[in-house]
Amino acid sequence: MQTPLQPGSSAIKQDQGWQVWWQLTRPHTLTAAFAPVLLGTALAMELTDIHIMLFLAMLAASLLIQAATNMFNEYYDYKRGLDTEDSIGIGGAIVRNGIKPGTVLGLALSLYGISILIGVYICMNTSWWLALIGLVSMLIGYLYTGGPWPIAYTPFGEIFAGFFMGLLIILISFYIQTGTVTTTSVLVSIPSFLLVGGILLSNNIRDFDGDKEFGRKTLAILVGRKNAINLLAGIFLVSYIWIAVLIIVGVISPWLSIVALSLPKAIKAVKGFIEGTNPLQMMPAMAATAQTNTIFGFLLSIGLIIGNLF
Repeated sequence: MQTPLQPGSSAIKQDQGWQVWWQLTRPHTLTAAFAPVLLGTALAMELTDIHIMLFLAMLAASLLIQAATNMFNEYYDYKRGLDTEDSIGIGGAIVRNGIKPGTVLGLALSLYGISILIGVYICMNTSWWLALIGLVSMLIGYLYTGGPWPIAYTPFGEIFAGFFMGLLIILISFYIQTGTVTTTSVLVSIPSFLLVGGILLSNNIRDFDGDKEFGRKTLAILVGRKNAINLLAGIFLVSYIWIAVLIIVGVISPWLSIVALSLPKAIKAVKGFIEGTNPLQMMPAMAATAQTNTIFGFLLSIGLIIGNLF
């Protein structure tokens, strides 16, 4: 769900066109699907030559599943009466642009269908066990806001998002290139697990009042707004310390310390939530949280690539 704007505000009607469909994918979230694929592939470079087509296939499937999940979110939050024309942080295709709910649902299912075809290609070149993992991941994407007990409405949303959209994507991307999963690949995936969960936590901090009004039991509501902000700060802190420790004990190259360049974004996110008093004011903080995850993963990948070259 997305929290409404302040009373008296009104959303701007968008012109019908491709922009409507593009916004429906919630493009600002798609980088969260790109970064783990890149990181898992960069991790694999130390062990093998990269199969470019498998990389591109994994990237496409991840982006399609993320976009479809966003559309399920749009559809089911609308059906439950949680999204209105004045809601922020949504695609708005249904409540602002008059796109039929069934069309949004059908498009989401179509994207799932395309990702299944891509998954068949990946499995044909790797292992059919990935088909089971992929189907479970897609089911979780649907159940995130669909079904009788949406995961997003519970305190477990951050864990599911972090595991399936962070850690698991990295490990699958690594596996399809190497045919194995190593201890190092798991250890380097932990910050992504935390940061992707942090994106959802930031969303729930922003939507705190609206979610509480509609009876959702998110983690932010369970622990309270102040503790949720402290938890987000802790997620950032542990992620950076985790990489530092891996460097110190020699698990990964010192080049991965380049990840520290993303720290200002994390600080901006925390400060934004502390200072924000309404959802609109907290939007930049939420964006900074997502950007921290993307830049963090991208810089880790760059560090891994440089480490392999030198």
